[in-house]
Amino acid sequence: MSENHSGVAGTGIYIPKTRMSAAEISKATGGVWSEQAVIEKLGIVSKPVPGPDDGTQEMGALAAIDCLKNTGIDPKEIDLILCIGEEWKEYPLTTSALYIQDRIKAVNAWGIDIQNRCCTCCAAIKIAADMLASDPEIKTAMVVGGYRNGDFVDYADKDMSMMYDLAAGAGAMIIKKNYGKNKILGSHIIADGSLSRTAGVRTGGINEPFTRENTEAGYKSLKLFNAQKMKDRLNEVSMSNWYKCIDECLRKGGLKRSDVGYLAVLHFKRSAHFALLKELGLREDQSIYLENYGHLGQIDQILSIHLGEKNGQIKNGTNVITLAAGIGYVWAANLIQWG
Repeated sequence: MSENHSGVAGTGIYIPKTRMSAAEISKATGGVWSEQAVIEKLGIVSKPVPGPDDGTQEMGALAAIDCLKNTGIDPKEIDLILCIGEEWKEYPLTTSALYIQDRIKAVNAWGIDIQNRCCTCCAAIKIAADMLASDPEIKTAMVVGGYRNGDFVDYADKDMSMMYDLAAGAGAMIIKKNYGKNKILGSHIIADGSLSRTAGVRTGGINEPFTRENTEAGYKSLKLFNAQKMKDRLNEVSMSNWYKCIDECLRKGGLKRSDVGYLAVLHFKRSAHFALLKELGLREDQSIYLENYGHLGQIDQILSIHLGEKNGQIKNGTNVITLAAGIGYVWAANLIQWG
């Protein structure tokens, strides 16, 4: 393999032991969604939810520790930590990357938190590869973070069914300069800021601060601010943007769709997942449908790669596409040539 590349040295994950079943999700909706519909349509058999010690930053640290164990890399080798953990964390205005740096004793690293909602992992892979290529002092980077935005979901809100799958967990990935394998061949990101305020947590910010009266409701205020605008625009552009991200990654890597061997894609409704595989000419065993995990936000791609390699679905020569979409709205993909 030629010089001047970045390669994925390995992954780590942390999944809470506490779980919420499809039956429990159905009950939380007041029976509006049956257990069968939660499983078959929303694609959730069960999902991890946080236990008492599963803070966003701590889960990220545990995934980082798992990644170090799996790769055998000394934490002192890490030069950069890009934290993709969510803003919903133990203490607001603390830097998650630096909490993780201390927990894993990566004493030679500096770190920064970045956010692109559920596209943050794909964005961070691009950022890490670009920084490794441009800065001679950065040789090893860790992309890491935790996620538990499911805390904000109001199951009584029918508009929020697309987010009933929000779960909890963490993932970590180490990327090394000129690693010699698992080469990152290309990335592509598309943004549509016209959707920047169609979804989010309504209460607790500057515009709608917490008061004595709204606190309880505020902690379940992840909402679609403009459901119709969001739905109409996504129906118009979402799939075409995804295909463009995939095709641009392949173009940058000198490959074509038929070369793709594995799709590491976020969790979304069952029918859309399998329709996407069919459109890309992929078999069902060339991806993992995360029905036993739900949607861990930006952690889904690391989780899928971690499981795919463990299961033998990703092996030497497999061209992996990571694929994500995040409210804001953002679509992103990376191409990684495994082995």
